[in-house]
Amino acid sequence: MFIHKMIDHTKLGASVNKAQIDQLIEEAKTYDFKSVCVNPIWVKYAKHQLKKTDVLVCTVIGFPHGTHTPEVKAFEAETAVKDGADELDMVINVHALKAKDYHTTQREIEGVVKQAQGRTVKVIIETCYLSPEEIVQASKLVVEAKAQFVKTSTGFGTYGARIEDVKLMKDTVGTYAEVKASGGVRTYEDALKMIEAGATRIGTSNGVDIVKRSVNHDSNTSY
Repeated sequence: MFIHKMIDHTKLGASVNKAQIDQLIEEAKTYDFKSVCVNPIWVKYAKHQLKKTDVLVCTVIGFPHGTHTPEVKAFEAETAVKDGADELDMVINVHALKAKDYHTTQREIEGVVKQAQGRTVKVIIETCYLSPEEIVQASKLVVEAKAQFVKTSTGFGTYGARIEDVKLMKDTVGTYAEVKASGGVRTYEDALKMIEAGATRIGTSNGVDIVKRSVNHDSNTSY
């Protein structure tokens, strides 16, 4: 199992600086991660720095609270694509979902999917705020809106990815979408548990440690 190609190597936050982004990019080159996940202001720079690699550039939309309007999220997505983003991780309006305003939730996802123009969209449903029934409903809406992934968490909520939530999400979407586990996935063992539960992508800022640990377990991995 080539776990490095399941990792979105992530650096998000209000005070992230260029030196930290440079380190993230160099680590992504060294360990050949699936992508780097950065705030929108770093998309152009990351794209340029990674242009001779197959590491993708992922950015976030409506992050971290999801309280932007659908129109603003669509505009963010459009701008991110113009700047070179390969993948978009959007946060839903949790309030709308919990209020059973499913039309708004589906519409905002569809707006981002449209602006993505075929690029991968991962929909963050922030499972820490949802009941199991709401997780199922959110996952169904992701499929209906034709996004490629349903994702557990921003990492800024009350807790991150849980095995039971990943299993529930995968059981709900089946083969129609994939699951990304993000938030609190810090070790190789954590990542394996999420993958065994059904995740095909891991969002983490501990990608280097996870891959180094995996080398001791997977003789097929080399750098």
